[in-house]
Amino acid sequence: MAIREVREIGDEILTKPCKAVPKMTLRTKILIHDMLDTMYEKSGVGLAAPQVGILKQIVVIDIGDGPLVLINPQVVESSGDQTGEEACLSVPGKYGIVSRPYYVKVRAHNEDMEEIEIEGEELLARALCHEIDHLSGKLYVYQTEDGLHDAVPEEEE
Repeated sequence: MAIREVREIGDEILTKPCKAVPKMTLRTKILIHDMLDTMYEKSGVGLAAPQVGILKQIVVIDIGDGPLVLINPQVVESSGDQTGEEACLSVPGKYGIVSRPYYVKVRAHNEDMEEIEIEGEELLARALCHEIDHLSGKLYVYQTEDGLHDAVPEEEE
């Protein structure tokens, strides 16, 4: 597949709401695989379609347990609180402290357009909320508790 350009903060497309995906097409399947390739190439945990310039309700996530593909995802239940660092491929070199639910349940469709439910705690809950926010044109930078911080490159740690 292909590595796509990741849109960065300041790009208007990141602030627009996405449209629901009514059916699976070859073009959408290619987009999903390109999104996965791009997420892995950039060492991300998740990626939403608007981050590669497509206003469709599609997110991909992999917190280390294998890829999740969620089409038209919606948070249907959440509980608890967690506060921690978040970063984003669309805001390179930065991170912020964000509060999110500790637990979420998400209803979505998989790549075969079958309805599924995903439950997640901790990092998965955070990733689900972060990526689903992208579909409404929301970036984590507007939810930080103390602004953005410069990330220290790994070789400098």
